[in-house]
Amino acid sequence: MSSAREHYEHFLAKHYLWMTGIPFEEKVKEQQALIERTIKEFGASTPPGPALDLGSGPGFQSIALAQLGFTPVIAIDSSTELLKELTVRSGAHDIKTIEMDLISLARLPVEEPASLALCMGDTLTHLPSRRDVLQFFTDVFARLSTGGLFVITYRDLTSELTGTDRFIPVRSDGEKIMICFLEFDNAESALVHDLVHVQGADGWILEKSCYRKLRLPQRWVSQELQNAGFHVVSEGLDGRFTLLIARKQ
Repeated sequence: MSSAREHYEHFLAKHYLWMTGIPFEEKVKEQQALIERTIKEFGASTPPGPALDLGSGPGFQSIALAQLGFTPVIAIDSSTELLKELTVRSGAHDIKTIEMDLISLARLPVEEPASLALCMGDTLTHLPSRRDVLQFFTDVFARLSTGGLFVITYRDLTSELTGTDRFIPVRSDGEKIMICFLEFDNAESALVHDLVHVQGADGWILEKSCYRKLRLPQRWVSQELQNAGFHVVSEGLDGRFTLLIARKQ
């Protein structure tokens, strides 16, 4: 079994853009629309100030933030390969990439408090433990300006799947087939097995890796955000993801 960092760096990073199923620019527009809706409904600094993209991956949110005028955008991720992709695509945007585990966020220098922090996709569930999630919320709070927003999305795995429902198709085309298999072996985390069949010169080759994701109930996340000092202003869904928006009072 790999750590989340190892899983992404040595296995998933090379498939990451393909997994999204849509062109990079279209994914950026999708994320930009979500950020714009959030700002319109809940407010943000005017003009936009610095922003944190926590678990940036290849930069869907980072580039969207920069296009919306946030500057600088601090993009933090543990994957060298995904940050390289972000650097290639960032162009003239004021985006600073930092290779770092989010459990080390307290070491990030605070030059100017951020007006917006994002933790999107499944980044939150990649932290090692619930205790690390609590510390992460405290560290984000310390790096936001008063009135700043913290936006989180993640998959809530607290409802156990059984039998064949644990096999989840991710994407397939003529060259790759990806399936995820979930193993619910304890109450606080699940084993995630990623299986990718790749068409090679001599036929199909199976690539595989597994790692743990945290199982985080929405109610628990909401309560711990409040315990860290945030005011939770919205809870709901964004597609398949749980979405929470919190403000630093």
